[in-house]
Formats: sequence, structure tokens, C-alpha cells
Amino acid sequence: MLTTLVPDAADISDVLPSERLLANGVAIPELRSRFRTISNWRNVRAVVMAWAWLFSLAYLGTHASWLGALVAFVAMGPIHVRFAILMHEAAHKLLFRNKRWNDAVGTWLVAYPALVPIGLYRRSHFAHHREEFGQEEPDIAFYAGYPCAPRDLRRRLLRDAVGISGWKNFKVLLLALTKSASRQLASHILGVQLVMFAALWWVTGDWWAYVAFWWLPWMTQWRVLNRLRAIAEHGGMSKSDDRRFTTHHVRQTLLARIWLVPFRTGWHLAHHVDMGVPWHQLPAYHAELVRAGYVTEAITFRNYTALWRAATALRD
Repeated sequence: MLTTLVPDAADISDVLPSERLLANGVAIPELRSRFRTISNWRNVRAVVMAWAWLFSLAYLGTHASWLGALVAFVAMGPIHVRFAILMHEAAHKLLFRNKRWNDAVGTWLVAYPALVPIGLYRRSHFAHHREEFGQEEPDIAFYAGYPCAPRDLRRRLLRDAVGISGWKNFKVLLLALTKSASRQLASHILGVQLVMFAALWWVTGDWWAYVAFWWLPWMTQWRVLNRLRAIAEHGGMSKSDDRRFTTHHVRQTLLARIWLVPFRTGWHLAHHVDMGVPWHQLPAYHAELVRAGYVTEAITFRNYTALWRAATALRD
């Protein structure tokens, strides 16, 4: 029975610095620019495809049988994941090389549609990167308390699945309208939601398309997927200057990349070693860490199921 998810110190090799990596794992200057090169066209395609899938699934859901509607509803969860990951890239200034375009597209076409105040997210997320599990860690509720008993995770996921967690977040946005300091930001986010409501009504011909195939998946299954991904990234780890003690590495599978960790975000340890590496470069950068002996099989979970089993290893 596991009592921690932190790797055994005996499995952590002291291999840095190397000829190609600095002591903190960041590539030497001669290589760094290659790994940090942003591909504008990849991100244009990613944003366009996210919107295309959103409208396509909503249309399917309103024009198919009840089974097709159920498929559209369930498939919209991974679309929310895609919007969240693209918003995360924009928060890191990695969506487009032009920072003005990065912020404009990241705000109005990615973050606000996903009901995220990207400016606030950026500040809290950078606190997360400065010191995982530090005093300013914004997501400690997602990461702490693992391993736990299976019933504990089931209870959390049930709260997510039935909309309890989602309502807590949505209520904060509604209450922000009543405060002068936050009214403008909340109005912008809710204004974008009204535009999406009208657009989905126009595309599908049904006024309820937005509620059934965007807002409700955000309230429910997106919460489940977000919690499962958060556990897989940092659940049960600890504060350390060595990112191998703060961040998991999980071997990537095609299904996981489609459903849970699109845009190569599953190479999360590499992202935390150098948060300036855009998503499409993470596999290559991870391979560099493997070649150096920094990432080894001993600290790699074979898949996400294995990690979640380890995260619920305590007896009920």
C-alpha cells in the first residue's frame, strides 16, 4: 500500500548539468531557441479546429437521435479540455509569436469562451510554476491528499459529475457582476457566452443547443476530466527544486491524447522543467531529458490508469 506518490530518491539520478542541459534541466542557449520556437500555423489550426468541433458536435446533438445527442454531449468534454489547453498556452505567451495576437486570440476566442478570466489565471498559474506546492499554490486542493482511499476520489468525482463543483465556479462569475472591481471582466466573459448562445442557436436552429452542449458539459464532465488530469500532473507530489519530485511523467497513449491530454500536454514534466517550451515541442524536449538520464523508466507511470490506481492506493 502506497503512502506517497513522490518518487524514491534512489530512482532520481543526479545527471545534470550535461553537455546539452543546464543544472535545472533547461537546454543550453544554443539549443534553447529551437525548443522554444512557436509555430503560429499549428496554433491557428488548433483554434479553428476547436471551434469547428464545438459547432459540429452541437449540430450533431440537435439533429441526431437521443444516442447521437448523448455522444455529442460526452464528446464535448474533450473539446472543453482543448479550449483549456489553448488558453494555458496563451497564458504562457506561447500561442502566437506576436504577443498582441497571442493575448487577443487567447482572451476572446479561447479563454472567455471557456469562461476563464485569463489575466487572473495567468497570475495564479505563474505562482504555481514558481513553486509547486508553495504558499501561493493556487491548485493545492487538486494535488494534496493523495494517495487517498478510493471512496474519497469517487466522492470528489461525483461532486464534479453532477455539477456541484461547476456551480461553485459559475456562481463566482455571477457574483462578480455585483462588484465594481470585477463587473467589467465578468461582463466580458458573460457577453461572449451570449454571443456563443446566439451562434449555436443560429447554427443548430435550437435555442437550447448552448445549454445542452456547451454550458452543461462545462458544469459536469469538464470538471471530472480536469480533476483527473490535475491528479495525473501533480497529485501526491511535494515541494522541491527538482521538478521530478513535483510533477509526474506518464507514458502517452493515443486514447489519452485524444480524450484527456490533447496538444501534447501530457508531457507535463518537460513543461515544468522549462515552461517556455510550446506544446508542439514538448515531446522533443522530453526526449532530450530522457537522453540525459533525467527522466527514467523508474519515475514513469505506464499509463494514466496506473497513476490513478496509485493515487487511490489507501484502503477504504
